[in-house]
Amino acid sequence: MNMQMLMKQAQKMQKDMEKSKEEVAKMTFIGKQPLVEVTVNGNKEVTNIKINEEISSDDIEVLQDMILLATNDALKQASKAMEDKMGNLSSGLAGLF
Repeated sequence: MNMQMLMKQAQKMQKDMEKSKEEVAKMTFIGKQPLVEVTVNGNKEVTNIKINEEISSDDIEVLQDMILLATNDALKQASKAMEDKMGNLSSGLAGLF
């Protein structure tokens, strides 16, 4: 394989990876639990927390657990989307070597 051709393929792959990262960064992921909903972006930043208005002060401990679960759920969704995008691109590496 020609070295120049190999470099072109590597540059194209790098551009594709950057584009995929940008696409995922623009996506929104929502983790839901009965009392709370947490929204994160593709950069794994929490952008919104929505709490059910019917919650009583006695349920604060439960609410804290629900926020934790919903946040982790939304972050897992964002990670999976990034892995899926990057997986498609890294499979092209096999053809280079």
